[in-house]
Amino acid sequence: MASRSRRPEHSGPPELFYDQNEARKYVRNSRMIDIQTRMTERALELLCLPEGQPSYLLDIGCGTGLSGDYISEEGHYWVGIDISSAMLDAALDRDTEGDLLLGDMGQGVPFRPGSFDGCISISAVQWLCNANKKSDVPARRLYRFFSSLYSALVRGARAVLQLYPENSEQLELITTQATRAGFTGGVVVDFPNSAKAKKFYLCLFSGPSTSLPKGLTESQDADQATESAFTSERAPHKKARRDLVKKSREWVLEKKERRRRQGKEVRPDTQYTGRKRKPRF
Repeated sequence: MASRSRRPEHSGPPELFYDQNEARKYVRNSRMIDIQTRMTERALELLCLPEGQPSYLLDIGCGTGLSGDYISEEGHYWVGIDISSAMLDAALDRDTEGDLLLGDMGQGVPFRPGSFDGCISISAVQWLCNANKKSDVPARRLYRFFSSLYSALVRGARAVLQLYPENSEQLELITTQATRAGFTGGVVVDFPNSAKAKKFYLCLFSGPSTSLPKGLTESQDADQATESAFTSERAPHKKARRDLVKKSREWVLEKKERRRRQGKEVRPDTQYTGRKRKPRF
């Protein structure tokens, strides 16, 4: 991650920082993909979604769709919004399964009331704390974002926003505006004693206040790693999926089967499934 002296937010507006070169990193850099996927997994865990049924989720700052891929693998549907056209173009090239929207979250999320069962965001909200032009007032932009998000969620739903606050004052600014918008909740800190692994998750409740989830510690992480050796049924599937050649017959069949599990209508498999068609003129 960026050091304190070279935070991405200090380099300029996000729509300029996340250009084609940055989008390419999120598609090709295996370390970035792994970190993004693990943070998304943790965010979904904190959402506490009902088991055994698909949910309709909003991904704020969806980027190239890495978080959306994990959401789809878990059997949920999603809509992503991002301010960078380059990142969204990369998401389209990757054939992500969610719907994509170009927009500035500081202007509010443009959805009808009660549209979503939950919301996640990975490494995006801290961008609202910076003013890139005179008309940008961080507190106002944060309040506009949180108030529109509160409206877009089903009552009782949660929003889990992973973020990198620059300091305690910035974190207080964010949480204050979320509270003003009607949310309850607080900040969950995973691995608080680790300089590299420490992660902040803003857990917001749009209904009655409930107990805040506890953050992970180094000992819990070790326990989970031990358990994963005995309950790692998903790991081979994910690894196998990465090894599939995109657009190959196996890739197409796996994607169709995943959509069937989500309850979507899919055409039957035939001998022509995945076969390359001749170009048309």
